[in-house]
Amino acid sequence: MKKSPRTAAESSASKLISERIAELADWRGKTLSRMRKLIHEADPDVVEEWKWMGTPIFSREGIICTGESYKAVVKLTFAKGASLADPKRLFNSSMEGNARRAIDIREGEQVDAAAFKALVREAIALNLSRAAKPAKRKTPDAERGSAKGKLPKASPAGSSRRLVPVAKKSPANKSAKKATLKKHSTKGAAGKRPRSGAADG
Repeated sequence: MKKSPRTAAESSASKLISERIAELADWRGKTLSRMRKLIHEADPDVVEEWKWMGTPIFSREGIICTGESYKAVVKLTFAKGASLADPKRLFNSSMEGNARRAIDIREGEQVDAAAFKALVREAIALNLSRAAKPAKRKTPDAERGSAKGKLPKASPAGSSRRLVPVAKKSPANKSAKKATLKKHSTKGAAGKRPRSGAADG
């Protein structure tokens, strides 16, 4: 597999990691150098970074592991170690958490090269699978209401006035109205004087 060209930041980080290995100048430097080589053999596209005030980081689509050095151990902490199968049981430190797992290497110890490279590839595969997942789209309030069946009915377009229902006229109301009209009509006829005919002349 052809290795991707390094960026300026990666070149700088790689240089700092090499300087750290040289500064250790004992079994810890040799151990860190060996594990670094195995990581790149597992996947040539692994990126080297330098973070957290001088911690070597090995990444691809997220952190694979760190390469820390202490007085008594070289520690390789896998960021998502708890999610890895680790069939050869390489993890022997930081076992209590829900995310990280670590491999502590002491003077004179040798980590199985094939098992370690398989663990690195598994960590990379996990990072790639999570990077490939699309982000979840937020559901609008209207869609949530519709899904629950609580969305109110929409009124017709342009209808802003409130309609008041008109009561139906009952037969009794109609009869009363007719009687009233007849009464007024009779009074009007009684008040009129008869027209004088020609004979009265």
